[in-house]
Amino acid sequence: MAQDDHSGAELAAADSSHAANVPAVKTGTALIQADAFENPGFPPHRPRVTDEDPKKERRAQRTVYTLFYLSILGSVWAIAAYMLFPIESNDVGAVRLNNMFIGLGATLALLGIGFGAVHWAKALMEDVELADERHKIGGNEVARAGAVKVFQDADRESGFTRRSVIRNSLIGALVVFPLPAIVLFRGWAPQDEHPVELLSHTMWQKGTRLALDPSGAPIKAADVTIGSAFHVIPEGLNDLEHGRLEQKAKAAVLLMRLNPEDLNENVNRTSWSYNGIVAYSKICTHVGCPVALYEQHTHHLLCPCHQSQFDVADHCKVIFGPAKRPLPQLPIAVDDEGYLIAQSDFTEPVGPSFWERH
Repeated sequence: MAQDDHSGAELAAADSSHAANVPAVKTGTALIQADAFENPGFPPHRPRVTDEDPKKERRAQRTVYTLFYLSILGSVWAIAAYMLFPIESNDVGAVRLNNMFIGLGATLALLGIGFGAVHWAKALMEDVELADERHKIGGNEVARAGAVKVFQDADRESGFTRRSVIRNSLIGALVVFPLPAIVLFRGWAPQDEHPVELLSHTMWQKGTRLALDPSGAPIKAADVTIGSAFHVIPEGLNDLEHGRLEQKAKAAVLLMRLNPEDLNENVNRTSWSYNGIVAYSKICTHVGCPVALYEQHTHHLLCPCHQSQFDVADHCKVIFGPAKRPLPQLPIAVDDEGYLIAQSDFTEPVGPSFWERH
């Protein structure tokens, strides 16, 4: 007989005969009770003030179309601000004013539509509680008639057809809202020049020397060793007073020297390189990022933005990534003083491929 350590009383062994009479529970026979929760239904309907007071309903209607008219006013102001506050070169104050007033107009246009639509839905559209029962989607006559009825009920409940002032002001706001963006897109190029022509030509021309970026010092062919890479700009770019960044964005070039035996040149381009020295546009043909990573052992150029890779030894053709065409090659030569010069401008547009779609 065992004893309790604390009281010293003897403890009797448990009788196993009772356990023998308990039936064993088999796996998989347990019952799960059904969900005891009942459908609580919809809460009591609470009418809005616009449902009970016609004056407040008319006030809400005036508020909605006033917001839509303010949206139209904001869109028009954004277009006017683009013209009234032009961006002058090298004038930070002009940039700030232009951005501020255009931004205010665009903000008013967007908030007017948003606030107006929300207030319309909350204060004027029919306020009922509905349950949308799930059913099989069918293409029979009954299903099509049901779909038509859904649109008819939505039109009736929203009041889109019945409230003509709100409907027309919303349509007007939505039509005018995109116009500032269309006008601003034109600002990507000078007003007196065609943007396609500007993107099709760079500062490179016959006889322009290749210069180091950013110093602008001209480069001699003898200074370019095998395996080296130089970031290059046209000579004279740093002397520009206006449009320097725009010109650099189009004319930036990578200059590399390979073993001439490693170059796989087309017959019509053998004169575009000089003793293994080649020059290619630095602007990726995907979305215009700077291609600045050169791996001399594989002769690959890598764009860090979206990992497009180009093979320098094979006219910078695309070997990986989303870019759709090779980097444009700049034909180069050497002048009488040994400096590298351009034979001409690029023979194709530089940068993203969509520039060619005109």
